[in-house]
This record gives sequence, structure tokens and C-alpha cells, in this order.
Amino acid sequence: MLYCLQLAPRPLIKPPTALLTDSGRLFREKRLYLQSLNIDTRKALNLNPSLRSTPLSSLLSLESSLASFGLSRPSIGRILDMHPILLTSDPLPPINFLLHEVSLPPPQLPQSLSRCPRLLVSSVPSQLRPALQFLTSLGLHIDCHTTVLLVSNVERTLIPKIQFLQSLGFEEKEVRRMVVRSPGLLTLSVESNMVPKLEYFLKEMKGDLKELKRFPQYFSFSLEKKIRPRHRALVRNGIKMPLSKMLKISDGEFNVRLLEMRLKRLEAR
Repeated sequence: MLYCLQLAPRPLIKPPTALLTDSGRLFREKRLYLQSLNIDTRKALNLNPSLRSTPLSSLLSLESSLASFGLSRPSIGRILDMHPILLTSDPLPPINFLLHEVSLPPPQLPQSLSRCPRLLVSSVPSQLRPALQFLTSLGLHIDCHTTVLLVSNVERTLIPKIQFLQSLGFEEKEVRRMVVRSPGLLTLSVESNMVPKLEYFLKEMKGDLKELKRFPQYFSFSLEKKIRPRHRALVRNGIKMPLSKMLKISDGEFNVRLLEMRLKRLEAR
């Protein structure tokens, strides 16, 4: 005869109440700390699940490290809220790259990181270093105003803009001079920004490409808010003005200059 032995069920082992209480308390402390930095805790936990197991001491150490490079607490909170992955990452590799390979002056570091927090989440070997090599090959000096270009992909973003300028008939040396004079060109979209402005310049303004060589900053101004309205105002009054004088001054200065030129024309009659 076979006998079936039944084992008594194992009692469910519950963690000590004190452990649950401590864990919950520590998690609440961590959330309160993140909220004190104006970080959206729900978004941060969704985008960076490993944050749940990160001790508060690590977060405090991260803030201390970033503050030691001159970042204010509000700036640190804004950066960490934009890129929650930083809460469990090491920010030192990109910072060391900026200080030692880019040779960015330490006082400029906070401004660079505040302007472009993506620098802190970009890979040094696969993104930052190749971009630096390409930009310096153009003769561009990298400072706190141009470090934003380091997060641009060389093949997909930077080279197409150089090729677009060369397609207009500019030689390589001329393109380099244009980029050095106006680094903002490399931040603009070719399709949605540069092409419409070029078409307006050539078709409506009957412009000469030589003037774009002298004033490549033209592409940095808004077509709808500045280029078209000012050009049409000049056309209505039968007045011509170089691109730099037409665009670099404020609206008030432009209107004053336009009025002065109209009065001179009337006096000359």
C-alpha cells in the first residue's frame, strides 16, 4: 500500500515590521530630497527605475560634486530634472573632458552645463570627442558659447550643414570662415530654417551670395519676425540697406534709421 505524505505548508515569512518602516521612511526622505531640488519624482522614477534602490547618500554626494564645479542648487535641480539618468550616473567623465581636452576655463563650466545639460549624459569617446575633433578642424574655438555644438552628431548633423553651404558655391575655406564668424549656423536645421531663408534672400530680396559670405549671421535671424518685415518696410519706402545694418539693430533703432533715411530722401528732392 502506498502512502502519500503531505508536508505541512511552510509559514509565510514576513519581513520585520521595523524593516518595512525604515525602508518606507528612507524612500520618503529620498522623495522629499528630490522634491527640494524641484525634481519631478514620478518622472524621474519612470525614466530611471534604478533610482528606487539608490541611497540618499549617493544623491547628496552627486549634488555636492556638481556644486563643487560652480553649479548653483537651482541649476543642479533643473539639470537633474531634465536628465534623471544623471541621478545614478557619474558626471565626472564629461566634466573632465570639458576641462582637460576642450580646455574650457573652469569659470565657464557652470554656464556651459546650464546651457546644455546634455553634455553630462553624452559619451566622451563616441560623441563628445569626435565632435570636438571635427569642430576644431573647421578652425572653431570651443568656449561656453559653443560647447552646445559638442552634442551634435558629426555625420548626421554637422556635416550636412557644411555640405549645404558648399552646395551654394562657397569654397571650403569660405565655409570655414562663415562658421567661425557665426557658429550658430551649425545649430540650425537645413530644411526648416536655412533653405526657406536662402530662398527668400535670393528670390524676394534679389540678394547676392557674396553678401552672405560677409554676413552669415543672416541665417540666425527669424524669417517671419525680422527678415521679411524689415525687408518689406525697406521696399515700401524704396530704401536699400546692407544685411548687417538691416538685421543687427533693434526694432526701435531700425525704425529711427528708416525715418532718417526717408527724411534725407525728401530733403534731397
